[in-house]
Amino acid sequence: MTPVSDAAQKKTPLYEEHVRLGAKMIPFGNWIMPVQYSGIMDEHQAVRKNVGVFDISHMGQLVATGPTAGVWLNEMLTNNTQKLEVGTGQYTFLLNESGGIIDDLIVYRTAPEEFLLVVNASRTDEDFAWLERHRANDLALSNRSADYGGLAIQGPRVVDLFQSILGDDVDLPPRNAIVDLAAKGKELLIARTGYTGEDGVEVFFPTKDAAMVWNEVLDKGKALGIRPCGLGARDTLRLEMCYPLNGSDLSPEHNPIEAGLGFFVDLKKPKFIGREELVKAKETGTANRLVPFRMKSKGPPPRPHYSVWRDGEQIGEATSGTLSPSLNQGIGMAYVAAPHARAGTEIEIEIRGQKFPGTIEKKPLYKKS
Repeated sequence: MTPVSDAAQKKTPLYEEHVRLGAKMIPFGNWIMPVQYSGIMDEHQAVRKNVGVFDISHMGQLVATGPTAGVWLNEMLTNNTQKLEVGTGQYTFLLNESGGIIDDLIVYRTAPEEFLLVVNASRTDEDFAWLERHRANDLALSNRSADYGGLAIQGPRVVDLFQSILGDDVDLPPRNAIVDLAAKGKELLIARTGYTGEDGVEVFFPTKDAAMVWNEVLDKGKALGIRPCGLGARDTLRLEMCYPLNGSDLSPEHNPIEAGLGFFVDLKKPKFIGREELVKAKETGTANRLVPFRMKSKGPPPRPHYSVWRDGEQIGEATSGTLSPSLNQGIGMAYVAAPHARAGTEIEIEIRGQKFPGTIEKKPLYKKS
């Protein structure tokens, strides 16, 4: 394991397990997290072909309860929480007054008057403070992040894995649904969600059960080719699918329309924070658009903040970039001037003072054969 100074760094309840398995640990925001175990390529391919498990215990978990919780959240989030039945979830955004993205998150309706918000680790405190500041008096908002851990278990063999853990008679929930299950007397909340483009689940449990759940998953998954996976593979997997990363592709300086994510904004709702700005953006268009791109030749991989050029003019800046293990090409995402955002547009990415050719593509960059 690579030594990491743990001054002012948080550790998930699985920190000791990561160290025991020889993970390379790095600072990630305010956390110490595994970036890789057997290698990014190996872990990436395990998820694409078999199954991989990620520690997501650093992600925030906020709970809103009360008879008006759904109505209130509908005014705080862009998607329509009124459409959520108990046991279902949706991807959505928390915006500031100017329509900028504070966070992207998943909200689940776990009971008639209870909602679970799974938010980005670096935004947990900010999200909670923002929501608390706008909280209605007749509902409660709590931050249970320190008391619960989480795993993302992703890959085409995830159903086989859970049948070996829970039994053949237990079905996983459908896509974007969530169920409360018990395994060996332990509390388990299982959601059919993920950020890799593969079938998968995200599992939440009390922190005291973290090591038990982690080791059970790894043990039962051995025959299925499971790999523990780190942040490196999580990034390459999500980028191949063009899933945005908060803090890189998404920020308070950009809105969901610019990011090409208007599908998760319900402008038919009469009221939610940031709505007026998004209506304008939808009607008049935006100056920039977030687009995926692929490099056309071998060379160093693109990285965030590399400039994007066309015909000798700088037209934008990369927000994410990597070498795609599935495509064996450099790929990335960038905000570019709207007139240049069409798929098929030939561009150049400036890398260390040299320009390399690329092409703006349609989503996703990786397509299953």
